[in-house]
Amino acid sequence: MFKGAYFENIKIALQSIKSQLLRTVITGLIIALGIMALVGILTAIDAMKASLSGQFALLGANTFSIQNRGSSINIGRGGKRQKPFSAITFRQAQEFKERFNDQPALVSIAYIATGVAQAGYESKKTNPNIQVWAADENYLETAGYELESGRDISEGEVKKGSSVAVIGQDIKTNLFGKVDPIGKVLEIGGKKYKVIGLVKPKGNAMGFGGDKTIFVPITKARANFSRANQTYSINVMTLRAEMLDPVISEATSMMRKVRRLDPKADNDFSITKSDSLSQQLITSLGFIALAAIIIATITLFGASIALMNIMLVSVTERTKEIGIRKAIGAKKKTIRIQFLTEAVVICLLGGVLGIIMGLGIGNLISSLVDGSFIVPWNWMILAIIICLVVGLISGIYPAYKASKLDPIDALRYE
Repeated sequence: MFKGAYFENIKIALQSIKSQLLRTVITGLIIALGIMALVGILTAIDAMKASLSGQFALLGANTFSIQNRGSSINIGRGGKRQKPFSAITFRQAQEFKERFNDQPALVSIAYIATGVAQAGYESKKTNPNIQVWAADENYLETAGYELESGRDISEGEVKKGSSVAVIGQDIKTNLFGKVDPIGKVLEIGGKKYKVIGLVKPKGNAMGFGGDKTIFVPITKARANFSRANQTYSINVMTLRAEMLDPVISEATSMMRKVRRLDPKADNDFSITKSDSLSQQLITSLGFIALAAIIIATITLFGASIALMNIMLVSVTERTKEIGIRKAIGAKKKTIRIQFLTEAVVICLLGGVLGIIMGLGIGNLISSLVDGSFIVPWNWMILAIIICLVVGLISGIYPAYKASKLDPIDALRYE
């Protein structure tokens, strides 16, 4: 009996929605926009978090970098930019690498030669968004890259400054298609480089990854991409994860000696673990998630007011109907449940539309930053619960007002 009454209330609610379709559609769209903002942004953030975790996991838990500035990431105007220290020179980086050879770790030196290069092969050219990394013979391994074909840059090629290059997957796809790129000669900034290696796909989530990257010997990059006051990054990979902290201590001491620091002076360089940068990014994304929840809450608050207004108008327009139902024995509780059901149905219809739109937009944003497709069941369930709560809050007063109507006065209402 209860089940039959429940479905009857839903049927009446749908009939009422149909009779005031325009107002219902507008309110439903407001609710849908709020849910879309919530589900869409949180879906994109979850996808980017998963992608970032995957990207930094490739570096392993036994890698850290030494730079002349910190790697903290601040989103919004509240964050303060870290003031960089003096540049780590090539001589200092080389000295550190040579003196650190007795440690159980692999050391590499690198820097971004340019981030706006255009590569060409025969008549084909890439977009001018290629990142050229100046790297030594150890960089690919310490940065977590794996070769799909060909070979890495050799120590001899670094010393000689050979015109060779290891390319990412996007370079191979755009310039060579299905042709094997190994042994081919491409052009970067008017200079020719022989392709000796191709790295495995790594993705380009939020600008990280190697698919749009070309690696050239650091000595060759210094000759072709000269820049005043260039600073160099040092990557260190320990043999085992449990050795990381002792090696970091040794690296700190060694870098202080290389930088000729006074014993009482503070460090003028930064050491960053690979996994700590990932956590900083994910934490920063959490602030965006909070902003999305606030935006969605404000939107849904406006929608709840609009829905309450529609329900009050509906009570007024259906006063005679309420009187007839009461006259034939409908209880106050029945009337209340009917109007509450109507408010909840409107919210759920808007919520379902918002979830569909949010999933589409969230995964579209995710695809633009090379994230994976994701279905956030937790956020979808939260959205449904929010819709139920909004529907109940918006419908309580109109339902109470409808249940309190006197049947005689209601029957005489014109």
